[in-house]
Amino acid sequence: MSVAARRPAARRWRSWWLKQLHTWHWVSAAVSLVAMLLFALTGVTLNHAASISATPVVTERAAILPAALRHQLVGAHAKDAPLPLAVGEAVARAVGVDPTARAAEWSDGEVYVALPRPGGDAWVSVDRATGAITAEITDRGWISYLNDLHKGRNAGVAWFWFIDLFAAACVLFTLTGLLLLHLHARHRRATWPLVALGLAAPALIALLLIH
Repeated sequence: MSVAARRPAARRWRSWWLKQLHTWHWVSAAVSLVAMLLFALTGVTLNHAASISATPVVTERAAILPAALRHQLVGAHAKDAPLPLAVGEAVARAVGVDPTARAAEWSDGEVYVALPRPGGDAWVSVDRATGAITAEITDRGWISYLNDLHKGRNAGVAWFWFIDLFAAACVLFTLTGLLLLHLHARHRRATWPLVALGLAAPALIALLLIH
């Protein structure tokens, strides 16, 4: 095949690659846009956490477990066994804190369930003899909530997998962006100097200014 004949084939191949890269680039950008903005903003709030004040709001609640359910707290239980389902549901209705399917700490006098959550904390305790329920809920505000989502702290399995999928979308976004830079670089002379700056700046800070 002559050089002249190969040129149209090369153009078609380049055009096909450009179309594919643009498609995957905008799809990955659209999928990760909102979460990327959230993680960028919470990166700033986490970096300035010491200067962002937050006053925790603590709410205490108390109730009594129905007498018909108290017998389910009597006797031996595994040290970290969850509350019996009926008891957990009754506790949730009584104090608005749901301890069902959570590991509990069983002692001679009480059952204690820790319920950490993004942006706050909570716990509930049930007296094994009297059925007295005590609950405490701590709310540290929406900035703390978003910061904990950024870190994946106490956010559950669904958020754990969301972060992995979001990270994959970001990787796809950046890799397709890099390949698009490569394809357009000869028409934009500043492309590789800017990419090099993006690499050099954090590398130099890490090597020279972080001790």
